[in-house]
Amino acid sequence: MTIDEIVAVSGLPGLFKIGGSRPNGMIVEEIVSGKSRFVSMRKHQFTPMGTVAIYTDDDATEINTVFETIAAQEESNPPPALSSSSKDLFAYFGTILPEFDRERVLVSDVKKVIKWYHFLKKHDLFPFDERVQEELEKGEEE
Repeated sequence: MTIDEIVAVSGLPGLFKIGGSRPNGMIVEEIVSGKSRFVSMRKHQFTPMGTVAIYTDDDATEINTVFETIAAQEESNPPPALSSSSKDLFAYFGTILPEFDRERVLVSDVKKVIKWYHFLKKHDLFPFDERVQEELEKGEEE
C-alpha cells in the first residue's frame, strides 16, 4: 500500500484505504478490520494522505517526509503523548521540522501528525516501501 491509497475522513476516527469512488461519495475500507463502507461527500471531507503537507517558513513539506524524520529520530527523540501541553508538542515538532510555520500550524495539526504516524506504524503501513520502490524504478528507466 502506498501513501496515495490512504485517506483521512472528517468525522471518522483513523485512516482508511480508498476502495473506489462514486459521484456522491467514496467507498473506503477500514485498515484495521478490512470492512468496506460508503461515505457520503455531503457529510464528510476526504483528505488523501499523499496531498497532506505541513506549512514551513518557505513553502511546505510533504507528510511522508515528516513521517520519515519522526521514524529516523524515534529512538533518540520519541514523540510526546498526545495529552502533552501545546508547548511540549510544538517543541517536539520543532526538532522534527525546525522550519515549520508556527503561525499556520496548529496544535491539532501536530497531534494529527503524531496520531497518524503511530497508526501507520502500528498497522505495518510505514515506511511506504512500495512508493520508494516505484520511484527507484522510474529513475532506472530514465
